[in-house]
Amino acid sequence: MMKDDCIFCKLANGVFETNVIYEDDDFTVILDANPATKGHALILPKEHYDNIYELDEEIAGKAFKLAKKLAVHMSDKLGCDGFNIVQNNGEAAGQTVFHFHMHLIPRYKNDAAMVQWKPGKPEDDELKKICAELKIY
Repeated sequence: MMKDDCIFCKLANGVFETNVIYEDDDFTVILDANPATKGHALILPKEHYDNIYELDEEIAGKAFKLAKKLAVHMSDKLGCDGFNIVQNNGEAAGQTVFHFHMHLIPRYKNDAAMVQWKPGKPEDDELKKICAELKIY
């Protein structure tokens, strides 16, 4: 269901004009209005889900299949040198619009649009403890 106060619901469902590069029954894919690089696009489900935690599993599977299909297509058409697929959940993770979406970011040599983090150096004991906590049996 579309949420009346959600800008991405409105963009995904054609309430506002956008630069659509793909559309089907479940998703609209648009060029980002503030792109990190040439061709930066957003996969937007037409139904509202705040984040990945709320996302229907069938839609999640379709979203990742669509991301792969578009990454291949966009790489071929744009001649980019690499590709980032980014999906943020929660304010602490950088989510600013609370409607599940995936960023498709074509990467070009020397484009300076890096998705970065500072690698940590955990001790072996800490990794074993975390592994035990997270293991699914």
